[in-house]
Amino acid sequence: MSSFIIGPVSVGASLRGTVEDAVAAAIVSGELPPGTLVTAPTLATRFGISATPVREALLNLQERGFVDVVRNKGFRVTEVSEQDLWEIVRLRQMLEAPPMREIARVLQPEAVADLRDRAQTIVDAAAAADLPAYLAADMAFHLRLLELHGNHRLVAMVKDLRQQTRMVGLADMIGTAELARSAAEHHSLVDLLEARDGRGAETLLTAHIGHVLGWWNGRSED
Repeated sequence: MSSFIIGPVSVGASLRGTVEDAVAAAIVSGELPPGTLVTAPTLATRFGISATPVREALLNLQERGFVDVVRNKGFRVTEVSEQDLWEIVRLRQMLEAPPMREIARVLQPEAVADLRDRAQTIVDAAAAADLPAYLAADMAFHLRLLELHGNHRLVAMVKDLRQQTRMVGLADMIGTAELARSAAEHHSLVDLLEARDGRGAETLLTAHIGHVLGWWNGRSED
C-alpha cells in the first residue's frame, strides 16, 4: 500500500481529514495510480482507526472526483485524461500567471517574509521526501500568493483546478534534482516579485505550472 498512508493518527487529529488529505496526496502524485482499488477496512488498518472516518473520507474524495464507488468492492481511483490535464494546466497558467504583474507592484515586506517561509517549507518537504507535506505546502504557497491579488473568486477557482490536477510522476521524483529545482523555483518566484519584476514572475510561474505536463507527469523537459 502507498507510503502516503502513514501510520496511526494522533489522538485529537481530524481522522476524516487526515485520511482524505493522505489519500488525495497519494492519488495526485501517482502513488495510487488510476485504476487502483482501495477499501475502507484496508486503509483503516493502516491508520489504526475504525473504518467509519475512512469511509467518510473516501465518500468526500468521490465527490471531488478522485475515486468512484465500485459496488461490493470499494473505491477505484479515477483517471484524468491527457486532454483533461492539458486543459487544467492551460487554465491554471491563464489564471495564476498574469496576476503576478500586479502583485509585484504592491507586494509588501511582510508578505515577502511570509512567502519566503512558505517557500522554504516546500524545499524542506522535498528534501525530506515528504510528498504529502510538499503538496500541502505547495498548495498553501500558491493560494496565499493569489490572495495578495485580492480576488477571492480567483483563489477559489484556482484551488478547485489544483485539486483536479494529477501529477502521476511526482512520486518517482523523490530525491531527484528535478524535484529540488521545482521546489527552489518558489524562492526564485519570490525574488522576482520582491524585485518588482512582474513579467519575470509571470514567465517563471507559467513554466512552473507547466511541470505538471512534464516532470510531474513522468516526462523529460530537456
